[in-house]
Amino acid sequence: MSEITLPEYQSVTTELQKASLSVTPAEMHGLLAGMLSGGVSIEDKSWQSLIFDYTNEGMGWSDNALRIATTSFSALVSELTSSEMTFTLMLPAEKASLVEQADALSEWVSHFISGLGLGGISLKDVAEDVKEALNDLEEISKLGIDEDDDLEEQADLLQQVIEHVKACVLTIHAEYGIKPKTEKAPTLH
Repeated sequence: MSEITLPEYQSVTTELQKASLSVTPAEMHGLLAGMLSGGVSIEDKSWQSLIFDYTNEGMGWSDNALRIATTSFSALVSELTSSEMTFTLMLPAEKASLVEQADALSEWVSHFISGLGLGGISLKDVAEDVKEALNDLEEISKLGIDEDDDLEEQADLLQQVIEHVKACVLTIHAEYGIKPKTEKAPTLH
């Protein structure tokens, strides 16, 4: 799979805060994944102006924050265009509280949906499986944890929801995401 790995959540949090950006790592990563799944070019840096506009009133990001976003973007391109059909969500480590993890997932999904819009997808005549995935993601974006319920059971359910989010994203990306150009080998006769 990808040799490019996502930076650690807490270090991304620190860099985004240093840059005075009011976006969490989950929001940034979800936004990038949504833009990619919505058809943003993977061949140029057009995604950067979109993320600047959405998160920082059109102003650029600091070098360190942009480096992290670029690494995250490259990792997403690698994973979403891989034949392995899997990818990693940038969420807090498992040592974070269940509420923090659920909140981050909700932020990730909400920003993924926003990123789809930034990517410019048209929802006219959308395939049924994509429509179902979008509806599921919209419901997941409202996710919350009831601290009065069995937290162990909710932790298991959260992991299932995370896997479902991944499946939804892969479904949408398969329909709308731009694939890397492949060099065709010359035909020998």
